[in-house]
Amino acid sequence: MTDVTNTETATGFDALKGLSSSVENDAPVYVQKLDAQGRAYSTGKRKNAIARVWVKPGTGKITINGKDQEQYFARPVLRMMIAQPLTVSDRATQYDVICTVEGSGLSGQAGAIRHGLSHALTHFEPELRKVLKPHGFLTRDSRVVERKKYGRAKARRSFQFSKR
Repeated sequence: MTDVTNTETATGFDALKGLSSSVENDAPVYVQKLDAQGRAYSTGKRKNAIARVWVKPGTGKITINGKDQEQYFARPVLRMMIAQPLTVSDRATQYDVICTVEGSGLSGQAGAIRHGLSHALTHFEPELRKVLKPHGFLTRDSRVVERKKYGRAKARRSFQFSKR
C-alpha cells in the first residue's frame, strides 16, 4: 500500500515540475493603451488632489487647467517635480501633457500630476515601466490628513490642561 502512494505522489510531483517550468518565464505583458485621438490617459492622486492627465506626442509643453505650467506653479520645485517622470525617461521634449487637477494645495496637486503623468507614460510606452518604477513614480502616496477628533484641538493635540 505504501508503494502505491509513493508512486502516485512521484508522478504527481513530476507533473507539477513540468507545469512550473512552462510558467516560469511568464512575466506580465503590458500593452499600449490609447484613446481615439492617440492620447494616453491616466488619473493621479496625492493627499486630496486628483489629476486627470493626457499624454500625446508633441514638443514638451505642459498645460495645467488651461494654463501653462509656469503660470500655474510659480515655484520651480513644483515644476521640477512634475517634470521628473519625463526627465528620468529622457522624454522631456517628445510629449505634450494636458491635465486638469482639483483639490488639496499646490504641493498635493503637483504630486498628483506626477503620479498621473507616470502612469500615462507607461500606457503610451509600456517599456518605460522599468525606468519609472525604481524611482517610485508609479506608487500612489497614500498619506492623507488625519481627521479631527471630538474633544481635541486638532487631530491629536489636546486642549491646554492647566495654565499654572
